Amino acid sequence: MNHIEKISAQLPEYGLDAMLITSESGERYALGFHGEGLLLVTRSGAQYSTDGRYIEAAREQIQGAEIVLTTPEKGHMAFAKEYIEGEKLHNIGFESGAMTVDSHRKYTQELPGILTPAQKLLDGLRAAKDEGELALMRRAQEITDEAFRAILNFIRPGMTEREIAARLVYELLSRGGDKVSFDPIVAAGANGSRPHAVPGDQVVDMGMFITMDFGCKVEGYCSDMTRTVALGHPTAEMEEVYAAVLAAQKAGINAARAGVTGREIDAAARRVLQEAGYGDYFSHSFGHSLGVDIHESPNASSKETRPMPVGAVISAEPGVYIPGRLGVRIEDVLILKEGGCEDITRSPKDLIVL
Repeated sequence: MNHIEKISAQLPEYGLDAMLITSESGERYALGFHGEGLLLVTRSGAQYSTDGRYIEAAREQIQGAEIVLTTPEKGHMAFAKEYIEGEKLHNIGFESGAMTVDSHRKYTQELPGILTPAQKLLDGLRAAKDEGELALMRRAQEITDEAFRAILNFIRPGMTEREIAARLVYELLSRGGDKVSFDPIVAAGANGSRPHAVPGDQVVDMGMFITMDFGCKVEGYCSDMTRTVALGHPTAEMEEVYAAVLAAQKAGINAARAGVTGREIDAAARRVLQEAGYGDYFSHSFGHSLGVDIHESPNASSKETRPMPVGAVISAEPGVYIPGRLGVRIEDVLILKEGGCEDITRSPKDLIVL
């Protein structure tokens, strides 16, 4: 996958001669490759510098850019300066959302031209996924669904959250995931009231909810899924909360389509939980975009007023978190289209009792 031409085509709209890309996610999006290098994309070409650890793979996998090998004598900055001067580049965009202050100072001091914040250029392109990106995300989601089926046969009373999380990593990678999208969340019982609980030594036991949030990457692109299951027969309260969250998720999914705002999608789900009496226990947004990063934009949140583009990929993950007692979250991944959305998560959502 190669998006150099897309980036190049956007440069005139932003008044830029080139785009400097240095982050892992920016490099992955632009090249379909990550080699801890430096990429400069101009209106007519591109140069990518990397070192001896990655040079062979870069030359095999990257198209549309001149590949140069850094050495102790001639590093990234020297190649970039030479390229900028040779192409007579003046106004150079950079990833203002990813570059540190110290890095910006270094680039400003050592490179000719003017560095201009241009995070919106990449964010705008990354908001709508093309068919190549979607194919990778579908595969990552398939692996995640397979891992969920496997973990249901693994969980037993007496295990710890940490053991279940470790097994999830194994299931994801053994089925073809390149790496995890993020450290898995496994939260049992009262720990479920913490949306981003860290798996620990809490033992899972009968009568508990177990919330599992996990995903993997395939060629740099993420999956994301959450399921809450009951170990042993659930109480009436547990069933009620679960039913409310599932109804909220379905309402949000029904509202999700290109052309509506993230605020509208979020409101559809939030309304269901408010009417069920759990509105105060829904502490985050309905969903976020994902792609090469697990959290991208635009978001399906109460603050998002931009219309969602065709090809946006968002999570659908309402939750209810009652402190000290329990938590429920159900999460799918949606591809937004003009008339609705495609839910690429295939795992069942009705309450599973183990």
